[in-house]
Amino acid sequence: MVKGKGLLESYFFPIILIIGIGIGCILGVIMGKDALIFKPLGDIFINAMFMVVVPLVFSTICSAVATMSSMERLGKVMKSLVFVFLVTGALAAIVMLITVTFFPPAEGVNLTLKAAGDIQAFSTADQIVKAITVEDFPMLLSRRSMLPLILFTIFFGFCLQSLGERGRKMGKGIETFADAMLQMVKYLMYYAPIGLGAYFATLVGDYGPQLLGAYLQSMVVYHVATFGYFFIAFTIYAYIATEGLGVKLFWKKIFPPAVMALGSGSSIATLPINLEAASQMGIPRDISDIVLPIGATAHMEGSCLSGILKIAFLFGIFQIPFTGVGTLTIAVAVAVLSGVVLSGIPGGGLVGEMLIVSLYGFPPEAFPIIATIGFLVDPAATMVNATGDTCSALLVSRMIEGKGWFKKAQDAITNKV
Repeated sequence: MVKGKGLLESYFFPIILIIGIGIGCILGVIMGKDALIFKPLGDIFINAMFMVVVPLVFSTICSAVATMSSMERLGKVMKSLVFVFLVTGALAAIVMLITVTFFPPAEGVNLTLKAAGDIQAFSTADQIVKAITVEDFPMLLSRRSMLPLILFTIFFGFCLQSLGERGRKMGKGIETFADAMLQMVKYLMYYAPIGLGAYFATLVGDYGPQLLGAYLQSMVVYHVATFGYFFIAFTIYAYIATEGLGVKLFWKKIFPPAVMALGSGSSIATLPINLEAASQMGIPRDISDIVLPIGATAHMEGSCLSGILKIAFLFGIFQIPFTGVGTLTIAVAVAVLSGVVLSGIPGGGLVGEMLIVSLYGFPPEAFPIIATIGFLVDPAATMVNATGDTCSALLVSRMIEGKGWFKKAQDAITNKV
């Protein structure tokens, strides 16, 4: 917080955002299905965010790699990134595992199973090919091909780096393009209170009643555990990463991205705002521009949480004991794996849900059960996914920059201002 600013001035935008969302939720409750008339207003904002995602991902990652001080630093960032993603994902799964052990989500729940039709078995080889490649270059220019785009961009940035000074000049030009895209995001955020307010009105009006149905118990278990993880785990991560100095700043800056993720159900749509928040926290740009875009596709702590919930729910529905070291260990591994293969778009959890059904050998009727759970938990899961990416960037910064990095970063920001 800048000295001399009052509380209201410092938190003016988050307050306006809360008011807009609050009004939207109230309208959703009062109007019910009629609140769908606001859907176009929300879609305009979400679509605008999706519109900037592909050029933003390309420009930020490419410029970060191309202008990286050395390939050795890039290697350290990538190693730290993988370590942090796996550890935080596993910890999230373990938290939910402990929760469902004490509070079984399907206890006393009776559901009428409906056949989902033929479900294709999960093919590891085909999934890997589709996850990392596309058939033609134009297909890269889609948010539905985020992982192939990221891999292509990293390779392209590496090629620029290998060209020496010529490549660095082009990298600087792409960096300017990235700055322009971030500036566009700042302007789009002026519409956020209206756009997200309309989006929440639509969500509450259209799907609110489902929360009172057969899934209420599992929803309570999930959201209590998820919001507990959100506030406690991320506070601990921020404390560790900033050596206790940046917890307040983290929560101040992470609020708009967290709300955006909660409302949009998309880590990708949240990415532009997340990059801006990372910059304000002092995270080195060459780290945030790599960790956040990759994290939006391949790091989903909220999905690891929901993965355990879905597995435990199915075990309860089919009256299979969810006990034993082997069973629980496999559940954590499956949850982390499903969190990695999920895409960063709304509804992308279907692949992970098919993975759970096929790997455990549940009948096809199990798919619509966890598909419904996946849909209902998606907003909160995405909020954790997106916020976890920023926490990961903080942790990677601590690992790469060393002790005292956060204080130096804040001093640099202060001197710049």
